[in-house]
Amino acid sequence: MALDRLPLAPRLVLYAVAAGVLLYLCLAPSKDLPSVNVWDKAEHALSWAVLAGAGLILFPRHPGRIAVFALVFGGVVEVLQGKLPFGRDMDWADVVADAVGVAASLALYALMRQVRR
Repeated sequence: MALDRLPLAPRLVLYAVAAGVLLYLCLAPSKDLPSVNVWDKAEHALSWAVLAGAGLILFPRHPGRIAVFALVFGGVVEVLQGKLPFGRDMDWADVVADAVGVAASLALYALMRQVRR
């Protein structure tokens, strides 16, 4: 069964879990997270590509909404990183990296749609 054929509620729960995991990884104190030793901007781009990709798999008829949600989510995460006392820093360049990840997912989505036709 294709995931986009699931009822709406389970799809929303799955996407909320994906967003929640990403939110935790972005807001948890740095010392509590495993060290990955990858460039921070690449981590952001990959994370948001996965978030957008998951959204496109679950809601393939709404790529614009998925993209807007992911971009707004990235902005909110940065604001929270700047406001919360967990030793994280707000960096608007991270939002640009998030946008690169979202764009990559949208490009792959568009390419796969073309191939299917």
